Amino acid sequence: MLDKDGIAKRIAREIKDGFYVNLGIGIPTLVANYIPEGINVVLQSENGLLGMGPFPFEGEEDADLINAGKQTITTLPGSSIFDSAMSFGMIRSQKIDLTILGAMEVSENGDIANWKIPGKMVKGMGGAMDLVASAKNIIVAMQHVNKAGESKLLPKCTLPLTGVNCIKKIVTELAVLDVLPGGGFRLIERAPGVSVDYIRQATTGKLFADDDVPEMVLN
Repeated sequence: MLDKDGIAKRIAREIKDGFYVNLGIGIPTLVANYIPEGINVVLQSENGLLGMGPFPFEGEEDADLINAGKQTITTLPGSSIFDSAMSFGMIRSQKIDLTILGAMEVSENGDIANWKIPGKMVKGMGGAMDLVASAKNIIVAMQHVNKAGESKLLPKCTLPLTGVNCIKKIVTELAVLDVLPGGGFRLIERAPGVSVDYIRQATTGKLFADDDVPEMVLN
């Protein structure tokens, strides 16, 4: 199984040269550390930054430079800082090529729930609703199962939805999966040493998989 950095490494391989990419809170922020060499990518943070770099080394943090998750970050030459109105204008006008989000649940129809657990206090949905409504392409970085060992890839989400029929690809500690247009998850790759049967058992939603599914390449 992959750890969080392993999930981020695998997602980084999906980023293409010239992409403008928005990184959500949690595992997605780690992707900034694993952009392949030779690829020119512009990372956008919804709080108002274009040209985000990797996390700073200890002792080199600037408290005024943070991402949407309030983590200290770095900027790259040519980066720009602006207000949230302009940031969400970029998002809503579909200027972002790829959005990478975390999730609590994803359904086999591509619905996503990633903002609220009933009974727990949250400040609001944040920018997630705008991102899933406007993004051309969304990849979810998430754990395949919850702490109780229950699948988070479901026939139907049980938590309040953030967006409907909007997720295209999911990367977990166990697998890479596509969401099929007609519904269901297609197993594309499996984590090193993880069997197809194990992934089937960990997936409650409809899963389509060949007998011979390749392992992920992370390097």
